[in-house]
Amino acid sequence: MKKRSGSYPPVRVQGNGRSVVSQAGAVLLVETARKSGLDASLSAALAPWRKPRAVHDPGKILLDLALATALSGDCLADIAMLRAEPQVFGLVASDPTVSRLVDALAAAGPRALAAIRAARAEARQQVWQVAGSDAPHAGGQVIVDIDGVLVLAHSDKQDATRTWKKTYGHHPLVAFVDHGAAGGGEPVAGLLRPGKAGSNTATDYIQATRLALAQLPKRFRRGRRTLVRTDSAGGTHAFLDWLTARGRWLSYSVGMTITDAIHAAVLQIPESAWTPAVEPGGEIRDGAWVAELAGDVLGGWPKGMRLIVRKERPHPGAQLRFTDADGMRLTCFATNTPDAPIAALELRHRQRARAEDRIRAARDTGLRNLPLHAMAQNRIWLEIVQLALELLAWMPMLALTGASRRWEPKRLRLRLFSAAAQLVTTGRRTYLRLARHWPWTDVITSAVDRLQSLPNPG
Repeated sequence: MKKRSGSYPPVRVQGNGRSVVSQAGAVLLVETARKSGLDASLSAALAPWRKPRAVHDPGKILLDLALATALSGDCLADIAMLRAEPQVFGLVASDPTVSRLVDALAAAGPRALAAIRAARAEARQQVWQVAGSDAPHAGGQVIVDIDGVLVLAHSDKQDATRTWKKTYGHHPLVAFVDHGAAGGGEPVAGLLRPGKAGSNTATDYIQATRLALAQLPKRFRRGRRTLVRTDSAGGTHAFLDWLTARGRWLSYSVGMTITDAIHAAVLQIPESAWTPAVEPGGEIRDGAWVAELAGDVLGGWPKGMRLIVRKERPHPGAQLRFTDADGMRLTCFATNTPDAPIAALELRHRQRARAEDRIRAARDTGLRNLPLHAMAQNRIWLEIVQLALELLAWMPMLALTGASRRWEPKRLRLRLFSAAAQLVTTGRRTYLRLARHWPWTDVITSAVDRLQSLPNPG
C-alpha cells in the first residue's frame, strides 16, 4: 500500500531565524516617501506637536501609520508590522505614543488638518515635477473626480447614522486626480460627513472641491485646465455656479438628473441627430447613441452649459426606469467644454467610472471602516488613509512601467510588498537580498533603481 504524502511538502518550523526581513518590498514605499519629500514635509508641518526631548518625530509617526495602512493595516495597532522590522522602517513609536499623537492632532482640529494637507500638497508638487511625462497634468489638463462613499459602522461611533441606502455609518466625500488609462489615481480631498449627509449637497461638494484644488499646483487651482467630474449628485445649480464663478472658470462634466423638461426634450430629438457613442480605442460602442439638447432646456443655469444625453440598450436583466424611453436607458450630463465632439465628451464623462476603482482601492486601504470613536479622531484617520493611497499611487507612477503601473493595492501587496529578503551588511553597507526565485524580484529591484535615480527633494 502506497503511503500518501499529502498535497504540500512537509516542512519543520522553527522561530530562531536571523537577518530575515518580511514585507521587504515595502522599501519601495519608504523610498517613495523619501524621494517625494513627504517625510521631511510632514516632519516640518507637525513640528508644533513635538514635545521637548521627545524621542519620536510626530511626522514620522504619521508616515509610519500611513505605511502600515498601505500594507493592509486597518487600525493604529497595525503599526506593529513596522516596529518588527527596524532595519527597514527605523525606530517606530509604541502604541501609547501613537494614540497620544492622534488624540493631540484630533484636539487641534482644523489646525492639524491644515498642516497635514499642506505637507501633502508640497510633496505632490515634487512628485509631479519629477514624474515628467507620466504626471497627471502632462496632457495639459488635470481631471478631479468627486464621489461619495458609504463607510459602515458596526458600533456606536460619533456621527454614525442611518444612511440613504438604509445602512448605518458615515458618508464621506472623496476626490481623486485621474491618472488616465495608463495609471490609477491619487486622493486630493476627503471630507468626513455623518451617515445622514445628503448625496447632492452643494455646500459639501464645494468644500470638497476647495480641498482638492488646494492640493494641486497653483496653476491648476483655477481655469479651464482643471476639469471637475461628478455623478448626478454634483448636478446642482449652486455647485455649477460656484465652479464657473468669476476668478475660477473651472471646467466641469457632471451628471444630471433627468427631469420632466429634459425627458420631454429628449423625446423631441430626431433620429438623425443621434450619434453613435464610442469606446476609448475609437471603435463604435454597440447599442449606444448620444445627442446634444438644443436651446436652454433648463433655463437660468450657467452660461455655456451643454446638456448631452445618451441612450443605450439596457444590460440583460436590468429594469427600466420611468425616465427611460422606447426601451432605452437614458442618462444625461452637463459640461462647459466648447467645440468638442459630443461622442468624445460622453466618453470622457463615462470614464468617471474610474472613481469607483479608486474607492474600491480606498476600501482596501483603511476605509472599509473607521477604527476610532470620535469624529475628530476619524478625520485624522481619513488623512492617514489618503497618505497611504498617495504612496500607493506615486510609487507606480515614479517607479513602475507597463501593466504593473496599473496594479491595484491588493496586487501590489501580494506581488511586491510581501516579498521577503535576507538582510546582509558588508562593506559598511546594508543590502536586502530578495529571493532569486520570486517571480517579481526583477520588478522590485528595477523599481528601486528608478526611485534611487530620481533627484532628491529640495
